[in-house]
Amino acid sequence: MTFVVSENCIKCKHTDCVEVCPVDCFYEGPNFLVIHPDECIDCALCEPECPVEAIFSEDELPEGQEVFLELNAELAEEWPNITEMKPALPDAEDWNNVPGKLEHLEK
Repeated sequence: MTFVVSENCIKCKHTDCVEVCPVDCFYEGPNFLVIHPDECIDCALCEPECPVEAIFSEDELPEGQEVFLELNAELAEEWPNITEMKPALPDAEDWNNVPGKLEHLEK
């Protein structure tokens, strides 16, 4: 099983989760983070660290967020690994809990 970064991370990209990951399984895109499903050890340390509650266990993904399981796997193969905390995007607070952010995902 793996953890999955879901839609609310788009245009927020807080990296508190990266700092606590013992296996460095986060990957960074322009405005979103993903978890590599083959590297995640299901330790659950990242989930409570996300200030916008965008990380879920794959079997607890909210309805309508299932596409993010595939997106995390796909984009983790393309994006660079991130291992240290960085500042969130400048307008992250404005984007928290905005619905329909998938169209704003930059690959």
